[in-house]
Amino acid sequence: MGILIGMIVTLGCVLGGYMAMGGKLGVLNQPFEFVIIGGAAIGIFLIANPLYIVKDTGASLMESFKNSVPSSEKYLQLLGLLYQLLRELKNKPRNEVETHIDNPDESEIFQAYPLIMQEPDLIGFICDYVRLIIVGNARPHEVEALMEEEIDTIKHDKLKAYHGLQAMADGLPALGIVAAVLGVVKAMGAIDQSPEILGGLIGAALVGTFVGIFLSYAVVGPLATSVKTVREKNIRLYFVAKQTLIAYMNGSLPQVALEFGRKTISHHYRPTLDDVENVSMGGG
Repeated sequence: MGILIGMIVTLGCVLGGYMAMGGKLGVLNQPFEFVIIGGAAIGIFLIANPLYIVKDTGASLMESFKNSVPSSEKYLQLLGLLYQLLRELKNKPRNEVETHIDNPDESEIFQAYPLIMQEPDLIGFICDYVRLIIVGNARPHEVEALMEEEIDTIKHDKLKAYHGLQAMADGLPALGIVAAVLGVVKAMGAIDQSPEILGGLIGAALVGTFVGIFLSYAVVGPLATSVKTVREKNIRLYFVAKQTLIAYMNGSLPQVALEFGRKTISHHYRPTLDDVENVSMGGG
């Protein structure tokens, strides 16, 4: 919703200001300028990015429009899941814990937290490192370094869509100049026409420069930033899991380890201590 409102405000102010200066909207109606700029931008994007990134870019844009970021409830469920797993590690035999992490889709512990079950990559991340804890001969600082490396890899993959969109935004002003140059070439071909006709052709050519710059800084660039923001907020879930598991490996009790994870959550979404205690002691 915020993206749509922002675009409406931006477009309304730009076009409204133009009309207030006495400009005519009909002059901006140059469909072939849009075809040149938009088509070239999409073509370049397809050249620069493999198909899976193109698909992921579409998914990332949908996430941005929906503002699909982790809510306080999702963080609470993650902390509750981690608490239940750590309690199992502390009190139950190894083989009982392994049944949960080997088949999370069938585990009553995991099933109690439906919002986390919607994140299969995060589930795999948690299960992999709980399995390392069960093995018992991995040192905490080594596991922490491995976690950081994996999170960096995840972040790199998740932000490929952002980099692709940002590259498109960076190229749009130049594509606008390309469209403008082609328009000037067309105008020069009609140099023998009346000043009125020639002026209209030159004005149409300059629309290409406007469109390229506008799309770059008012549409694609902000969308890329929104994609980056949403993706980075979702990656925060991995940091919460990492800090909680490392705190447990360093000797903290499960309830204390949760506080290490809770403190990595942004203040706006961070659940209170009472909320964490309720979801952990309540088992979901």
